[in-house]
Amino acid sequence: MNKKLSSIKKTILGIRPFIAPYKWQFIGAILLVILSVVAMVIAPSIEGMVTTQLASDIALAPSLDKLQINFNIIIRIIIILAIVYLVKTLSQVFAVTWLTNAIQHAMRDLRNALQNKIRRLPISYFDNHQFGDVLSRITNDVDAISNALQQSFINVVSGILTIILAVIMMIGISPLMTLIAIMIIPISLIITIFIVGRSQKRFQAQQEALGALNGAITEMYTGYNEILLFNKQEDSIAKFKKLNENLRSNACDAQFVSSTIGPLNSLVTYLTIGVVAVVGTMQILAGNISVGNLQAFVRYIWQVNDPLSQISSLSSQIQAAFAAMERVLEILNEKEEIPELNPPKHIENINGNVSFNHVSFGYGDTELIKDLNIEIKSGQMVAIVGPTGAGKTTLINLLLRFYDVDGGSISIDGVNIKDMKRGELRDMFGMVLQDTWLFSGSIYDNIRYGRLDARKDEIIAAAKMANVHHFIRTLPDGYHSLVNEEANNISQGEKQLLTIARAILKDPKILILDEATSSVDTRLEKMIQEAMHRVMEGRTSFVIAHRLSTIRNADLILVMNHGDIIEQGTHDKLLAKKGFYEKLYNSQFADAK
Repeated sequence: MNKKLSSIKKTILGIRPFIAPYKWQFIGAILLVILSVVAMVIAPSIEGMVTTQLASDIALAPSLDKLQINFNIIIRIIIILAIVYLVKTLSQVFAVTWLTNAIQHAMRDLRNALQNKIRRLPISYFDNHQFGDVLSRITNDVDAISNALQQSFINVVSGILTIILAVIMMIGISPLMTLIAIMIIPISLIITIFIVGRSQKRFQAQQEALGALNGAITEMYTGYNEILLFNKQEDSIAKFKKLNENLRSNACDAQFVSSTIGPLNSLVTYLTIGVVAVVGTMQILAGNISVGNLQAFVRYIWQVNDPLSQISSLSSQIQAAFAAMERVLEILNEKEEIPELNPPKHIENINGNVSFNHVSFGYGDTELIKDLNIEIKSGQMVAIVGPTGAGKTTLINLLLRFYDVDGGSISIDGVNIKDMKRGELRDMFGMVLQDTWLFSGSIYDNIRYGRLDARKDEIIAAAKMANVHHFIRTLPDGYHSLVNEEANNISQGEKQLLTIARAILKDPKILILDEATSSVDTRLEKMIQEAMHRVMEGRTSFVIAHRLSTIRNADLILVMNHGDIIEQGTHDKLLAKKGFYEKLYNSQFADAK
């Protein structure tokens, strides 16, 4: 229990900074809630006055035909009662308005904090977490927190105040009956604590199951074409059904367990009212209380029960919100990228000399690269080849500081990249990847993404250099033609040429081409190769390729296997060695020898 309370306290402290800037709106809402509760608690006593007055008038009348009701007093009481209810209603309206404004601002700040945090997280975080699960934390979990604060905050605050004030009013009517009635509170608390203790884990499981389902849906829609291609629709449906059933099961367990609180508390209340009715009647006969007081007392019992029931019924939402808060705070508390040096080092005129000096690196406990040494001169085209898992892409990730080396150093023009700002380092590079990325918008804007201040003539020149200008001109709207959200209204090769145009426009000092021609036909491959050769002129270039035909003219070919450079040299020299590279080459071009 102490561990659980500690976890709840930690969660509340974690979310407090987002609420603190709007504390005065929260305080104002609480004050209005107090005013509303006071009005609501006074109301039963005022209502009881009407009943007492009528009972008194009836008791004083010698017979029904001579009954005289004092309507003046009753009307005054009703007017006072109307004012009390008006104050209650207006207080609630303004309290909800202020609270809504404060909560929505706080949730906006929370989403902004998550977005800023994600930008500072290392690539390793996204390698180890499903994209859909991360998305679920930013959307579904934040919504769960927002809904809980919006719907639960006023109910919890007003409920606690109502219970306290109602008990005070009950004591004023009859301490004996109050002693009987307040037994509802500890019994209800025991029931609530018992059930909440057994449902919290279920709500945590529910949120995790929701994240897993969102992750799977994202993966399925991202790879929809591949699913159709390999006829895996049934497998995908089966996986979805399994995850969906898991979510249903966890949600049902959580909701069922938490939903038993309300009925059990109501049962306790009904039993209590039955006992109070008997004791109250005896008190009336003894002349200790009036009929109106008994009526008011029964109303107060319900005023105690209603908040307990509301809080209990909200327990599922509150528990889901705490589970969501924990998942959101997990992201906010994640270890960020290693801070940059202050002040960082700058390279005024970048030449593009790259050095790997005794570099070692591994993922977790698995060492992949050991004592790697490479010297690359400015303007050289360096090809990196090797089987899958050899460490080719890892080398590029280290160069871009998506990961930091475990040992040794990587330098550009003699400056250790760890001494540079990551933004300035990455600004030196241009990249063309196998998995092209175009955003929803015009072709013009997609190319301009390489350099946002580029002129129109520069964008067109980059497109011509990338061999994609003619294709763009054939489109109905030319450069203003739209790329749809999935970017599937443009072929893979044309997308590749557009990303090359973007890289050309950026005019980077160092270029990285990662599997840039592995998904296109021979005609487009030739066009891409021509564009690549143009963009590589005068630049240090790293080319990762499975198609060895693309790197025959490389100044240096690095052959990797198990994280090590096992061979290096030009294409002709490596073939003459008749080693690992020759075997790779022959496996692809045996018929072309």
